[in-house]
Amino acid sequence: MSLHPDYTGNYNYKWSNLPYLQLSGLEPLIITPELNFINIGERTNVTGSRKFLRLIKTGEFEEALQVARDQVEGGAQIIDINMDEGMLDGVEAMTNFLNLVASEPDISKVPIMIDSSKWEIIEEGLKCVQGKCIVNSISLKSGEAEFVRQAKLIKKYGAATIVMAFDEDGQADSYEKRIQMCERSYRILVDKVGFPPQDIIFDPNIFPVATGIEEHNNNALDFFRATRWIRENLPGAHVSGGVSNVSFSFRGNNTVREAMHSAFLYHAIKEGMDMGIVNPAMLEIYSDIPKDLLDHVEDVLLNRRDDSTERLLEFAESVVSSGKKEVKTLEWRSKSIQERLSYSLVKGITEFIDADVEECRQQFARPIEVIEGPLMSGMNTVGDLFGQGKMFLPQVVKSARVMKKAVAYLLPYIEKEKGAGNTSNGKILMATVKGDVHDIGKNIVGVVLGCNNYEIIDIGVMVPGNEIIKRAKEEGADIIGLSGLITPSLDEMVDVAKELEQAGLNIPLMIGGATTSRVHTAVKIEPHLKNAQAVYVLDASRSVGVVENLLGRNKDQYISDLKEEYEKVRVNHKKKIGLKAYLTLEEARKNKIEIDWKQEDITTPKKLGVQVIKDFDLSKLIDFIDWTPFFQTWELFGKYPRILTDKIVGEEATKLFADAQELLNQIVEEKWLTANAVFGLFPANSVNDDDIEIYTNEKRDNIALLSCQMRQQLKKSKKASNNCLTDFIAPKETGIKDYIGAFVVTTGLNIEEHIKRFEDDHDDYNSILLKALADRLAEAFAEYLHHRIRTQDWGYSIKEDLGNDELIKEKYQGIRPAPGYPACPDHTEKNGIFDLLNATENTGVELTEGLAMFPASSVSGWYFGHPKSKYFGVGKILLDQVESLSKRKGIPYKRMERWLSPSIND
Repeated sequence: MSLHPDYTGNYNYKWSNLPYLQLSGLEPLIITPELNFINIGERTNVTGSRKFLRLIKTGEFEEALQVARDQVEGGAQIIDINMDEGMLDGVEAMTNFLNLVASEPDISKVPIMIDSSKWEIIEEGLKCVQGKCIVNSISLKSGEAEFVRQAKLIKKYGAATIVMAFDEDGQADSYEKRIQMCERSYRILVDKVGFPPQDIIFDPNIFPVATGIEEHNNNALDFFRATRWIRENLPGAHVSGGVSNVSFSFRGNNTVREAMHSAFLYHAIKEGMDMGIVNPAMLEIYSDIPKDLLDHVEDVLLNRRDDSTERLLEFAESVVSSGKKEVKTLEWRSKSIQERLSYSLVKGITEFIDADVEECRQQFARPIEVIEGPLMSGMNTVGDLFGQGKMFLPQVVKSARVMKKAVAYLLPYIEKEKGAGNTSNGKILMATVKGDVHDIGKNIVGVVLGCNNYEIIDIGVMVPGNEIIKRAKEEGADIIGLSGLITPSLDEMVDVAKELEQAGLNIPLMIGGATTSRVHTAVKIEPHLKNAQAVYVLDASRSVGVVENLLGRNKDQYISDLKEEYEKVRVNHKKKIGLKAYLTLEEARKNKIEIDWKQEDITTPKKLGVQVIKDFDLSKLIDFIDWTPFFQTWELFGKYPRILTDKIVGEEATKLFADAQELLNQIVEEKWLTANAVFGLFPANSVNDDDIEIYTNEKRDNIALLSCQMRQQLKKSKKASNNCLTDFIAPKETGIKDYIGAFVVTTGLNIEEHIKRFEDDHDDYNSILLKALADRLAEAFAEYLHHRIRTQDWGYSIKEDLGNDELIKEKYQGIRPAPGYPACPDHTEKNGIFDLLNATENTGVELTEGLAMFPASSVSGWYFGHPKSKYFGVGKILLDQVESLSKRKGIPYKRMERWLSPSIND
């Protein structure tokens, strides 16, 4: 019986009116129904074989050819060749390798599959191959026009093509989306392009199963059903896919993976899959799979049971250990149920929580009493220890994970009862304000407050002020928590305060985030509130005390004291402003840094223009990670590696570091995150004191971008200059040819699916850990790329030989200032960088309305290479500079003033 409800039996090819798909190397390969299944070799793919990648990168092409030869001798009827790697010139590598393959008859006898995500590589490959090859792949991802253009070229070259089930809205992840996208692609190819239908091979996306995410349970079954539908309804079309994807959840357990691949193929072939990328070494003979293992695997693949994933995961452990399971003597397990629950909460142990909560539930009349009693008692212990400094933030987050799992277990029982009531100490609505995507700090505060029995309603990131007020009213929030990392978020918080006042609501505002401060809260936000109160919260450890005061018996006195304190802050702020002297913009420009400009001090980049790096190997970034900010994220303060031996936080820092290393290894090994980058090196000269003309070519007759920078205006001592980044670029009138660089990097692509998996499992600890590691990897990518620019692409420091500590201390020549940071506070500079580099298309990073980068784990900035270039802080500026920037950038004054608000001396 077919797995598809509309068909019966094994699929039989029925399109007798169409010719068969004919491929060829030196020898023909005609895909007839009798061939059953065509095995595509995968080892000549740099993204799938570390050995092949190493050989290509080191130029060991003879050995790389042997990899291809081994595949053909091992039974591969087609070989897939892919050269997509950030440090490779993909076009050159593909061309060279295909030309070498053509000279080896024992390899080139089979057809080639040219595999790349970059069209220029595919097209160059098409020029090299002999015979009829396959292009892998095209899709509707970039729109119908580009799809048609590529298809026409493939047809012109006489190749067949893989078509991904992918359109403008993303990958097909359900049966319905798979068939809809494939049918649309088929009709365009056949009806508009005139593409031979038998030369169309669909890849309807093989996704992992047994991930723990309910939405993934049908991944294999939907592929099987879509395969049958395609073969039955799209005349002549074939179906292929990368089989190893299905078993990613079991990396490291080859026994289970081999069984999954074999069982998957067994069912997919019955439904009509007639080719696929398979590693024969990772296949078990279907009939040789032990019955108990096969039953567990097919339960998952066919989604036959609600608990299929859990059962296979448990069974997989017994397979790994050959049935020998470790027996641990856990002394604390002999204690009372209340003590066991408290121990699990304090130690962050989830292993026994379901069983212990069930045992406890049996002892109470109502399930809610388990939460109100033993669980809250345990969490109170956690809260007390944290408040006393005897527990640290990572431990608290682990405790929260245990509590969430316990509550999730009890929730179905509680919902059966009516009037269970709300036993929380208060309701806190939390949001990252409009334009900002950063939420690690907000999530940590939410976890800490949740551990102290406050109900947290987190409404996400980029939330407009009116939506925050609306949700606060609907939810009956006792407090609103606002978070933001970038400086434009400061004005958004002011707007929320204004809207709160206009709505007549007396709900306190908690203000937090990297750019916020006690002074900003007192000077900019609190004056707008007559009914409510704004409170600055330095970090998560202070949040509990703040909330207790805002909602406690002494609330009125606490708010009265705060208003008095913030009034003193405002008075002192005005006094400090009066004590500092500032120069007009023209005066500041006259006091710029003096540089004796010489052409010999400037190195001409080896290659000008834009370069793109896709899917960079994360393992190469590990050595560039600065771990000190990672510990600061968790409110563990100390310099790495000394923090690991610190008398107070060393033990917990060491545990956190071990967890980070374990998750980092998994991120890298299983390619959870995609690292992309784009950078460009351009001719440039400074003009009009504070602007940089960036040119499209060495003729310097066409301006690609005018970058308008900010200058220090604080009055300095006689020997000190008023700096601007433009000072480090040779003035145009000197006739000296200078250069500038720009970059955007990200390591945050694909992170959301993994965060969702952790959060669905009530695992805030690993969710926050993943975000923190992604941020560190992004900074490491920026550091790695800067090192490459200095020593290779620009090459002004070819002999640089610095260790990671020296890199962190910025001992190198040149700087990479980022918009929004002290030397370049103007976030609107990001628009220029993104336009110059076509960054969104090249990396997948987008700018929000507030000019935050999304994904959040992204970094952008400029490259300055002159030996005199250095970091500095612009500090406060006067309104004459705001007016100047408004005119130079063509941005209305009021809008420019809003963007620069945190920098204006008022």
